[in-house]
Amino acid sequence: MIIIKREIKEWMSYQLEKYPGRVVLAIILLFNVIFILISTCIIKSFALSGTEHMNFLQAAVTTISMILDAGCIQFVIGDIGIAETTVSIICLIIIIVGMISFTGAVIGYVTNYISDFIGTAYSGERKLQFNDHFIILNWNSRGSEIVNDLLYYKKNQKVVILVENNKDSIMQEIEERLQDTINKENEKILNMYAKKSFLVKKYYFRKYRFKKNVKVLIREGNVYSSKQLSDIALDKAQTIVILGNDINNSICKMEQIENIEKGSKGNSQTIKTLMQVSDITSANSSADNQKIIVEITDKWTLHLVKKIIENKQVNGKCNIVPVAINTVLGQILSQFSIMPELNLAYKKLFSNKGMTFYFQNLNVKDENMYIQKYLENHKYSLPLASMNIEGKNYFYYAAEDESHINHSSLIKHSQFNVKLNNDYWIEPKTVIVLGHNSKCKEIMEGFKSFVGEWSYKNSDKRILSVIVIDEEKNFEKMNYYEDYPFVVDTIKASTFEKEKIINNIEKIVDNNEEDTSILILSDDTVLNSEIDANVFTNLIYVQEIINNKKKTDPLFDENSIDVIVEIINPKHFDIVQSYCTNNVVMSNRYISKMITQIGEKDALYHFYTDILKYDDEDVDEYDSKEIYAKKVNTFFREIPKECTAKELIDATYKASLENDLNDYTQQNICIVLGYVKSNGKIILFNGNQEKIKVNLEKDDKLIVYSDH
Repeated sequence: MIIIKREIKEWMSYQLEKYPGRVVLAIILLFNVIFILISTCIIKSFALSGTEHMNFLQAAVTTISMILDAGCIQFVIGDIGIAETTVSIICLIIIIVGMISFTGAVIGYVTNYISDFIGTAYSGERKLQFNDHFIILNWNSRGSEIVNDLLYYKKNQKVVILVENNKDSIMQEIEERLQDTINKENEKILNMYAKKSFLVKKYYFRKYRFKKNVKVLIREGNVYSSKQLSDIALDKAQTIVILGNDINNSICKMEQIENIEKGSKGNSQTIKTLMQVSDITSANSSADNQKIIVEITDKWTLHLVKKIIENKQVNGKCNIVPVAINTVLGQILSQFSIMPELNLAYKKLFSNKGMTFYFQNLNVKDENMYIQKYLENHKYSLPLASMNIEGKNYFYYAAEDESHINHSSLIKHSQFNVKLNNDYWIEPKTVIVLGHNSKCKEIMEGFKSFVGEWSYKNSDKRILSVIVIDEEKNFEKMNYYEDYPFVVDTIKASTFEKEKIINNIEKIVDNNEEDTSILILSDDTVLNSEIDANVFTNLIYVQEIINNKKKTDPLFDENSIDVIVEIINPKHFDIVQSYCTNNVVMSNRYISKMITQIGEKDALYHFYTDILKYDDEDVDEYDSKEIYAKKVNTFFREIPKECTAKELIDATYKASLENDLNDYTQQNICIVLGYVKSNGKIILFNGNQEKIKVNLEKDDKLIVYSDH
């Protein structure tokens, strides 16, 4: 008996500690059941006039009715004025106690339960019943751009974000970004139909207006917790993106320095998160073909991520894609410095709007023959290249919609021909790099690969000359660029030395006969409050140089100096664009666009890696293709006459294919993606190529996918 009592006490103690709400509810219900039973017996025992034949069940109903509604006392006491005092008092006691214990306690408990339910929902402790959703773990300055690019998907998107803190500010950032995009896209639609009548304009706007198709949920919690990852249905997600930490995400200078030092060594948080995520997604119970995209900023983290891939990646289950963001951005910025028109092209090609890249599983034995046959009966898409990735064969295309890839059509074949310049070579370029960022080394490596592919053979002539203007402390970090022979000069000047910067740039431009680009870098190692501040200053300096040139020479062409401006904060885009119309580079936005595309089609990552890197200088032949902006008057021996996009595409490919296949200095297989007018307007050949009219002029530049 003592043992049973002790076990009962232990059980009660455990229940009170673990489930106090359940215990309270059980006590309330038990008390009310006993109280109602006793009250029913009392009411039945009165045997008053009108209730003397009432059975127990009827007496119980009468008792409960009287507790819930005091007016129902008349069913027990017909006339309270002539009833016995004792009976009236007992009935009143039953009503009062019942109202407190039954109505009050139960309602109070239910109210508290509802309050707890709402609180639990806000705290993010409830398990989500989601499938095929998009998950973002951690947060940085690229996060809102990733969510924003999902607006361009045709189907509705569900996004779940798990962060340690700042849930409300992140939600506000996302809402502002999405609304800004929706407003701008709808403004474009209104402008498109501005000349239509009011009713017609209203009709087309309602039909084509840009809508918000992204639902976002943000939870605060621990990204290393398997329970919290399970609660956001990580095992059922389509795509999981693991973001790194921003080194500028602080307001304290000492904290900033510490972040930079840690970031340069490696990111252990990314490794820890990936290990937890890959353990869940590689399980048999997880969804098939999940994609895990991991941001990488250093070699140490990349090395460990590759080890995790070797041990945890399961084909058909979790596919881990490491995105080396600094390398990608370095390559992009170096390409834009050499060919600024690529900024306009990549803005469209790397997005989910208009022409973009697709692929299908296809084993192509003879790539040139396949492209030739494909062009004969396709006019809505462009065949690009075949790749073998980890034993799987893919073929890549450029099209407005994935359905266009296999959409064959009747083609109006013409005798249109073009004459290519077999001796074509990219013109020498001078690039002035103004400022610095954490990607300087990667930018220089991008320049290095370009020089390796395009340097003049057996000649001392330079294809690229780079001049860097920066503070001395930053030169020390880069060892004064001694590893890069194409850096012909380094000029020490702080942001505040206006005259020194302006005078040196003017001197370089005046003494240089080659095309000149000025690349203004945004310092991403500063505090949040100082982001893009150096860009505004340097841009004003460059604008003053251009204005001085125009005053001195009214015929001076301001487009002869290409200004490429990198910004980090998207809120600064409109301000910078007012100074520099076409070549504002939002580095975070490019990475975000790539991540969203890779999240849906992971094999695109290898294609992007290929087109962003020029061939190594030690390779005897050009074994991979890149995207180039090539001058019309030097790429062709004769400027093509007016034609359709289809005619230009087919004729250019045919002319490049007919070159001597045994001479790799002559062969240069080319697919024309579009062209850029001298005024900066870009036309990509998406949609029906037979309906796109092309009238090239000597100063236009073709956007070409080619070997060289």
